[in-house]
Amino acid sequence: MKKNNLKKMAMVMTLSSAAIFASVAEACTGITLRAEDGSVVYGRTLEWATFDLHSSLVVIPRGHQFTGETPDGRNGKVWSGRYGVVGINILNRDVLADAMNEKGLVVGFFYHPGSAQYADYEPAQGSKSMSSTDFINYVISSFATVAEVRAGIKDINIVNVIDKDLGIPAPVHMIVSDPSGEQIVLEWKDGELQVFEAPLGVITNAPNYDWHMTNLRNYVNLFETPHPPKTINSYEITPMGGGTGMLGLPGDFTSPSRFVRAAAFSATARPTKDGQETTYEVFRILDNFNVPLGAAEGEGDAAHTNSLRSSTQWTTAHDLKKRVLYYHTQDNRQVQKFDVGSLDFSKIKEMQTLPLDEKREQTFIDRTLSM
Repeated sequence: MKKNNLKKMAMVMTLSSAAIFASVAEACTGITLRAEDGSVVYGRTLEWATFDLHSSLVVIPRGHQFTGETPDGRNGKVWSGRYGVVGINILNRDVLADAMNEKGLVVGFFYHPGSAQYADYEPAQGSKSMSSTDFINYVISSFATVAEVRAGIKDINIVNVIDKDLGIPAPVHMIVSDPSGEQIVLEWKDGELQVFEAPLGVITNAPNYDWHMTNLRNYVNLFETPHPPKTINSYEITPMGGGTGMLGLPGDFTSPSRFVRAAAFSATARPTKDGQETTYEVFRILDNFNVPLGAAEGEGDAAHTNSLRSSTQWTTAHDLKKRVLYYHTQDNRQVQKFDVGSLDFSKIKEMQTLPLDEKREQTFIDRTLSM
């Protein structure tokens, strides 16, 4: 079979697999809010209703040795991490879905089915190559600011590597944030890296980021306050109640609709004075994006969800100024905290993994009166 035919067959298989995975509930939503004191808080939901992702907290020391994966094995780019990292992994692997380093840089990856297109692997470029799931480890362990990320990733090749859990190259795109508030989105189209400014700090899934930003123009009518009464031929038409400014806001679970809602809700969020209050507001807004089981998983997937309580497996909020990670999970809605900024990474010598929940059950505070 000719090489071109092999490429065409591989593309068909990849697109078919992506279409299958697009039907399941990878419906992640990310937002960013800024406080009056300059604090920046980025948060996101992580949805996956097909099976339990078995996420854990991961602490990675400075100097940790990484090796990028290629189709030939783990013989891609080799690097030593410059910064200590705390993140949340998936599938009991060293694959970070959300992570913060000791400088306050935060990276989150989001499923991007049918849109992410990586380069074909060239062995001669092996020393600069890695898989899409390696890339977040590279960025979060190597750079302190978005400006450094821009400059440092130009020569990295993200190549097609079949992910052992998905059966296809993991289709992802990423949002990168630093404590100054600067944010970019990284995507791959036709094998080439694309870097987008992210002025709204919002991200969901497919299609491409620039499409989502253009689509917002269809919703310029949305307004944060109720519309006033209108008089037509002496007849006054009054609103039915509050919330009329958001008439037409899409409410379904699709990625384009969630992007619009995330942009609308974050743009109209109440003013907050500091990182702690902004973190509260991020969690409040992200509650609007929780996806229940049965709402988005593909046909026949219900048998795999018996260990899940929600399609939204966990939700995070990162205070980039204070360098604190907050989160809650599908099993425990109590907000938990990991103070990344307080760690002395010079004393951490090996990678450590901790469970997200000490017990996978909801904690309650008993307020019953004692009589």
